[in-house]
Formats: sequence, structure tokens, C-alpha cells
Amino acid sequence: MKPTDFSKHLTCFFSDYLIVQKNVSQNTIKSYRDAFKLLLCFCEEDGLPAEKVTMQNLSSKLIERFLLWLETERNSSISTRNLRLTAIHSFFRYAQTESPQGLYHYQQVLAIPMKKKRQSVVAHLSPDGIKLILEQPDKYTPKGRRDLALLSLMYDSGARVQEIIDVTVKDFTAGSNPVLVLTGKGNKVRRVPIMQNTGAIMEKYISENRLDLPHKNGHPLFTNSQHNKLTKEGVAYILEKYARAAREVSDKVPSRVKCHMLRHSKAVHLLQAGVNLVYIRDFLGHSDIKTTEIYARADLELKRKALENAYPELVDSNLPDWNENNDLIKWLAAL
Repeated sequence: MKPTDFSKHLTCFFSDYLIVQKNVSQNTIKSYRDAFKLLLCFCEEDGLPAEKVTMQNLSSKLIERFLLWLETERNSSISTRNLRLTAIHSFFRYAQTESPQGLYHYQQVLAIPMKKKRQSVVAHLSPDGIKLILEQPDKYTPKGRRDLALLSLMYDSGARVQEIIDVTVKDFTAGSNPVLVLTGKGNKVRRVPIMQNTGAIMEKYISENRLDLPHKNGHPLFTNSQHNKLTKEGVAYILEKYARAAREVSDKVPSRVKCHMLRHSKAVHLLQAGVNLVYIRDFLGHSDIKTTEIYARADLELKRKALENAYPELVDSNLPDWNENNDLIKWLAAL
């Protein structure tokens, strides 16, 4: 069977453009791959086999139906829908330079807008909630000590779950001023200062597991029982296990705790401690400070609720009806 123009473009997009020309991260490649797997799955359901998909088939109308299918049939969130569209946009930007004769067709796809989503309140834990969770691992077992080191480092560094999974032994520097090197989105590397207590926990963990041997520099810092690198699901399971135990002690831990909440919590706690928003942006690895501003809004909401709880309503909200003021009405009528 003769290869289609879509198959040629898609192969070059993944094997050359993303890897060689753009040097994107493996996580980005996996995300884009998943987007096109879903698109081909949709085409199959729509009666268009994968081997027959052409660039002409991939019209703006088809892409719009695909995005609707994601939301209605697969119950994808708006964020996920937009993430899939980002991958498609990136592919069509590449395609228009490779085959400019289809420029108008490609630009119709590129014109499909991102969908606005309602800005939700940043879910985070209080310092007491974090402390409760970190008190739950059994410090008398190797697995408990690993879990304590993992969760402590995740919170203290504000790392994304994928970043903490990818951390190797050499990325942690011990000493009086411990530092963790994190590789974030787009392969951007940042150095994050770690608190001394967390540094001490990490030093003991590394020593106990003999990770300080020279030949283990490139090994994952955290592994599972099979000595393989942890997965996102594995980290989520560990966190939820201790969050569930902490909930039995206090209601300061919410009913559902996700990995990203540790990162959100660190950001809010830094802001409440008076740390400048620009520093928090760099600490978290945000490319735009507008992303970091969500924590300022979350902190403002916390302050508002605290004020409402601390002070009674002193202003009388029952104002007189201005329509009953005849002098004012006459004055307005004379204007």
C-alpha cells in the first residue's frame, strides 16, 4: 500500500522535527503520541481506517468533531482537550512548512481555538496538613523511610511528580546547603534549595540504600520493590495511603489528596512566608509569572476568609432606597 502524505509527515514530525530540531522532552513526545493515537482511534470509529488518513481528510471540521468526542465520549477535561489540540496545532505548523501548497487548509485547523475553562481554586494543604501526612510513614522500616524521603523531597522542592520520578542520585547535593536539580517541562533544568531537615533525611536515605557509591550516580533516586523507577501511579498510591492514615487523625487533611497538591502547598506556603512571586516562579520552573499568580489569588482568598471569620459585620448593608428621596429625583430630572 502506498504511504499517505499524513503518514510521511507524522513520521518525520516525531522522528526528526520534535527530537532533532526542537529537542523536546520525552514527556512531550509521549503526550503528543497519545494525542495522535486518540485521533486515529476516532478516525477508525468514524469509518476512516488509519492507513487511509490523509492531510486532506484532517479538516478543521473533523478535528472539531474529534475534540467534541474527547469531551463527550471519553469524558476528557477541558485541560486535556486543549492539550490534545496543542499537539495537533504543533503538527500542522510543521506540516505547513513542509507542504506549503496546503497552507490554507492547514491554517483552518490552526485557527481552532483553545477552550476557556473556569479558573478553579488552587487545591492545597495547610502546613499542619503536610506535617500530619509526613508523620505517617513508619520510620522503623526501609519502605517507610523511603516514603518519608520521597514525600518530604516532593513537598520541599515543589517538584512535579514526573520531575521527582526522573531525579537521579547525582541530582541531589548534600551538605550545609543541600540542593536538588530538577528537569522540568521542555527539558528546562533548575536548581532548587532544600531545607536542612529534608537534606538530613535524604542523606540518611542515600547512605542506607548505598546510593552514595560512585557507580550509582545515574541511578533513580527512588525505586519500587523491584528496583525499578517509580511511576506516577506508584507515587500517587504512596501519597494517598498516608493521606488516608492522616485523615483518621485529623480533618485537616482533605478527602482527596493528589500529588500536585504538594507542589501547590509549597507555593502557597512560600507566598504566605513573604517570598517574592518572581522567586516562586523560578522555584517552580514556570516560564510565565501569570501561571504563578494563581497562588497569589489563592492566598488572597485565604486572607479574605480569615478576616470574615475574625471580624463581625460592622457596616449596615440595609441602605435607604434612593427613589424615596424626592429632592434627589428633582435634581436628577433637572440635569
